[in-house]
Amino acid sequence: MTSSLFSILPSTVLFFSFAIIFSAPYGAEAWLKPKIPISSLITKTLFDSFFLHKDDTACPAKDFYSYDSFILASKSFPAFGTTGCLATRKREIAAFLAQISHETTGGWATAPDGPFAWGLCFKEEISPQSNYCDSTNSQWPCFPAKSYKGRGPIQLSWNYNYGPAGKALGFDGLKNPEIVANNSVIAFKTGLWFWMTEQKPKPSCHDVMVGKYVPTEADIAANRTAGYGLLTNIINGKLECGIPGDARVNDRIGFFQRYTKLFNVDTGPNLDCAYQQPF
Repeated sequence: MTSSLFSILPSTVLFFSFAIIFSAPYGAEAWLKPKIPISSLITKTLFDSFFLHKDDTACPAKDFYSYDSFILASKSFPAFGTTGCLATRKREIAAFLAQISHETTGGWATAPDGPFAWGLCFKEEISPQSNYCDSTNSQWPCFPAKSYKGRGPIQLSWNYNYGPAGKALGFDGLKNPEIVANNSVIAFKTGLWFWMTEQKPKPSCHDVMVGKYVPTEADIAANRTAGYGLLTNIINGKLECGIPGDARVNDRIGFFQRYTKLFNVDTGPNLDCAYQQPF
């Protein structure tokens, strides 16, 4: 006759084990549960419904931004779209896709299916006004004859962004910035890298969307309140924030409202940055 496991365990150990299993607080239980992959929150069908025209012949990025590339890139950032409750996770994914949609939009006011169905139409900036080289930045020096113009879904720009993005993701962003417009997985990774990375004094977009943003005294004085509008401030606040009724800000909001509706979640408060001071 074999002894049962329970019969050989001391009663104190048994009690402690049961206490962990049945009495652990919610936060302690949560880490025991496997995270829901974002592919279960945003399926290919849903992704395609967001980006109805990204593969039209009119879009220069036709066939570049695939669903599979997005999902593969997201696996390098396991906290993206997996942090917080289900609504928070969906809202973060919607916010990211909305912001990159504005950055790459090919839409116009009377476009088929509306202006907010034309995200991911461009993979690089057309007719840039400069080569986006900050020659005063000695940490990430520009490589001769290279342009650090906007590329990828977040329109990564400037040598001081290409350098650290490349270092974090395993490519030479200063010598080979073109790869961001030539490799769709790397392109999505640069967007997610920007989203997930704190660049002080700016918080990360991720922290804002999952409730981890803690405003400093300077943030409070500048009215930089948590919400979708703060993401716009992080991404392009110097040009778009502090301007009531700015068309670019409204375009970002339009994408977000459409995507959250498709996700069946609310947008949350503070959608614009009209009365926020830029970082």
